[in-house]
Amino acid sequence: MVTSWPKNFPGLGTGANRLAALIGEMSGGRIRVKVYGAGELVPAFEVFDAVAQGMAEMGHSSAAYWKGKSEATQFFTAAPFGMTAQETNAWLYHGGGLALWTEHYAGFGLVPAPAGNSGVQMGGWFNKEIKRVADLKGLKMRIPGLGGEVLKRAGGTPVSLPGGEIFTALQSGTIDATEWVGPYNDLAFGLYKAARYYYYPGFHEPSSTLEATINKAVFEALPADLQSIVLNACKVMNQDLLAEYTARNPVALQALLEKHGVALRAYPDDVLIKLHRLAEEVLSELAEKDAFSRKVYASYRKFLRQAKAWSNISELAYLRARDLG
Repeated sequence: MVTSWPKNFPGLGTGANRLAALIGEMSGGRIRVKVYGAGELVPAFEVFDAVAQGMAEMGHSSAAYWKGKSEATQFFTAAPFGMTAQETNAWLYHGGGLALWTEHYAGFGLVPAPAGNSGVQMGGWFNKEIKRVADLKGLKMRIPGLGGEVLKRAGGTPVSLPGGEIFTALQSGTIDATEWVGPYNDLAFGLYKAARYYYYPGFHEPSSTLEATINKAVFEALPADLQSIVLNACKVMNQDLLAEYTARNPVALQALLEKHGVALRAYPDDVLIKLHRLAEEVLSELAEKDAFSRKVYASYRKFLRQAKAWSNISELAYLRARDLG
């Protein structure tokens, strides 16, 4: 298994390790998976090709990194102002999302599976306050995928960097700002040493589905029970990693604020409103680029409307009620 994450990096890298171990345990040792961190066997952004070409049998990464292969892949990670992790899993497993993902990746010789989720991410690290939309103009920010396209529409310059290069780029001034994941991973990278202001919410990735990719020919050569074991191990890790992030993020955020003096800031409402409008433009234009993107967008948008209607009177209403006390 080749990954896009630094070896043994908390959450992302250790999640890949746990997935490999789980496959071994569930298969009774009939499958043994060796994990390679980013750069050990292939660079972080070459995981997709390495698995598709058979250099590795399996990968652990993010579909948002492969927009150069197909714009539609980005929907399988996250859409700006889109679904939460819980809603995304509902779409993938029970709303046709995973079937579309499987259909799409088959053309590349791959079998995809959700294999982790970091939940709602943070908005990012900045060395200046963001008080108005104009403050985003000219800003060089590490932000991949659809969120990067939204920033570009707002006048910023999106930069794509693998995780292992973020701190140096931010500290040296090569970039002005960065998003990564959330407190758990941001603390591990020491990003508080390179930027002072920590913004929320992560409008760009309200959920961030991690993907396992399996070489299709290798997968289809497995007996049916081992195919089921691999896919169900991914499903277990998809849930377990979300639970880990939910447990670790609040502890890490407290450390960032109380121990390291990070300045926590919320994006102003007018900035979020503008970014939301720009996101709608980006998504609708993406849907017109090809027939498959249009099909995925239609499925995602329909499910989002349904999910919002329910979430507003369930999760959102409850969270507001809980805070009344």
